[in-house]
Amino acid sequence: MSDEPRKIAFICSKGNLDMVYPALVMGWAALGNGIEVTLFFTFWGMDMINKARVDHLEIPPIANTSMKMNMMGIPGYIGIPQIFGIIPGMTAFASWLMKKKMKGLKVPPVREYLEMMVDGGAKLYACKMSVDMFDLKKEDFIDGVIDIVTASDFMDMTEGAQIVFI
Repeated sequence: MSDEPRKIAFICSKGNLDMVYPALVMGWAALGNGIEVTLFFTFWGMDMINKARVDHLEIPPIANTSMKMNMMGIPGYIGIPQIFGIIPGMTAFASWLMKKKMKGLKVPPVREYLEMMVDGGAKLYACKMSVDMFDLKKEDFIDGVIDIVTASDFMDMTEGAQIVFI
């Protein structure tokens, strides 16, 4: 065994509700196991740390071919036909159902999960290129985001870490 501390870094590139939880769940588990955790938010993954977006993340059913009705509280193991995704209000409905299901499982909302992770020692960084592309500033992000860094900076600061791209 190495004397080096274990490290894991998550690159969060998506802002859909179903895509934000994998990094949060695995990151929280890693912190609980004494592993150093870094999260790098890029492209639409920055919705997770954007003050204006973090509480309004959604799960669009269109193009989500793995969405099963039983996961959303409807009996049966049938995929939601993709055509249903075009019905007005389906994204809001699917998002409401997922948030209800997560609350029932006592899974914290995204903002609270990120606060817990920061309190537990996780380091949060925003991607400079994406920040520039979306005309954002550090003030646009939730508390806990340490800095805006380049992809190269992120690679340097996570040397030796397992990197998980989500």
